[in-house]
Amino acid sequence: MSKSDKYCVIMAGGIGSRFWPLSTQKFPKQFQDILGTGRTMIQQTYDRISKIIPNENIFVITNTEYVSLSHQQLPEIPEQNIVGEPLMKNTAACNLYMANKIAETNPDATMIVLPADHLILKEETFLEKVELAFSIASTHDYLVTLGITPTRPDTGYGYIQFVEKKNSDYYKVKTFTEKPMLEIAKSFLESGDFLWNAGIFIWSVKSIHKAFEDFLPEMTQQFTACEYNAESEQSCIELIYPKIQKISIDNGILEKAKNVYVIPADLGWSDLGTWTSVFENSEKDENQNSINIKNVLTYQSNGNIIHIKNNNKAIVIDGLKDFIVVDTEKVLLICPRDHDQLIKEYVLDLKSLKKGDKFM
Repeated sequence: MSKSDKYCVIMAGGIGSRFWPLSTQKFPKQFQDILGTGRTMIQQTYDRISKIIPNENIFVITNTEYVSLSHQQLPEIPEQNIVGEPLMKNTAACNLYMANKIAETNPDATMIVLPADHLILKEETFLEKVELAFSIASTHDYLVTLGITPTRPDTGYGYIQFVEKKNSDYYKVKTFTEKPMLEIAKSFLESGDFLWNAGIFIWSVKSIHKAFEDFLPEMTQQFTACEYNAESEQSCIELIYPKIQKISIDNGILEKAKNVYVIPADLGWSDLGTWTSVFENSEKDENQNSINIKNVLTYQSNGNIIHIKNNNKAIVIDGLKDFIVVDTEKVLLICPRDHDQLIKEYVLDLKSLKKGDKFM
């Protein structure tokens, strides 16, 4: 398989509301350097995949609002490869849109679809698994996904159950399960045949087109109205997007297809979807506090994540345990760490207040 047949799509359209108030409508988390590495999440995603895929074959699909921000952060990618969606329609629509664009250029292409905001610590293992996935997907009519070896019964992730086959690098997928209750997650972990769903997919444009025709024929039909990589593309997309079903690629296709395969992978992976996941993946002081600036004094305080936007502010914290403290220009958030799944509800409640939108 020649290099030119390998393509990548980085999905960067989300707002990351569980990561509020740092992640906002104007500046979502994928464009931020959350762990203080010197590179933003989308830049780190690009850095990884650009080792095996040439820049001209890397695409970004985001909201039209973030196209210029994507250009600024990824100047290496050709300008026409950064594509804006006029409306948020979940992941099925953007996958079909990008498959159509890539197929127009190269009908023999095999593509990897990556979320823009995931942490992967074991980069070499990741690239090995991706190369294996490209090899499988380019020679079989398979829809391939990377499944993360679970380390705990996490209720914040979806799960993939596979059919056991001895001494294999990949397995046929049996079921997909959305975020389960704790007891169910524990039983998944004990069974040994479940993996976390990382939302990383690899398939040929031919295989994914066939799957869309089989399971989302109406969406397939709507997208055929447009001419891709042409002047008329944008105006056509703006016309069809309001009519398109809002559904994830998981619900729309992967849960129904019989040709889905998973490659188990231990990648040091996190979707950095919550403040707790950031806490778990960041450096901590002797009291197990994760603090992003120097001028913070803590007393009898441990297990906290303290994230302050303003470096010119002194922070003193006494007697706080296992809390999230985030201070931005517009918002101060203080809540227990184990309430991080409620942040989405705080956002909704704040929106309902008069002029509450200005804090988003």
